[in-house]
Order: sequence, then C-alpha cells, then structure tokens
Amino acid sequence: MGLNSKKALIMTEVIKIYVELLEEGVSCRRPTFAEDLGDGRYKVLPTPEYDPEDEVWQFTPGTIVHCETRKDAEGEYLYATKEA
Repeated sequence: MGLNSKKALIMTEVIKIYVELLEEGVSCRRPTFAEDLGDGRYKVLPTPEYDPEDEVWQFTPGTIVHCETRKDAEGEYLYATKEA
C-alpha cells in the first residue's frame, strides 16, 4: 500500500453487559463493557479491576458472546447467555 492509500475506519460501540459469576455460592452477575460487533454479537471487555484469581466469569474478556435482554427492578439490561 502506498502512502496515499485510504483505510476504512471501523467504529464499534461499547456498551454495558452483565456476565454471570461462577463459584460464588449464589447467583451473581458482574457488570462490564463489551464491543457491539453487530448481528447480536458482543466482545467481552475486562473491568479496570478485573482479576481472574478473584472472580471466575462465565465468559472471560475477549470472548465473543450473544446476549439477551433481561429485566429486573432497575430496568432492562443485556445479559451474556452463550458463546457466539
């Protein structure tokens, strides 16, 4: 490619999703962020304090997941349900 070549700029939206925490003794979910890859796929991103020795996430950062919309007393949210 020459210096005058045009490159496509790809923008992804970063949104909040929730990931199930494993090995907690009770049902827990962790809010984190994910890149919206389109077609219902999201790439899980780590939280600033992510520590795999402290919390076991169902889907670790970097995993591509599908999410479903769930609702609780606080409103609707996206919940990671399976690997894409």
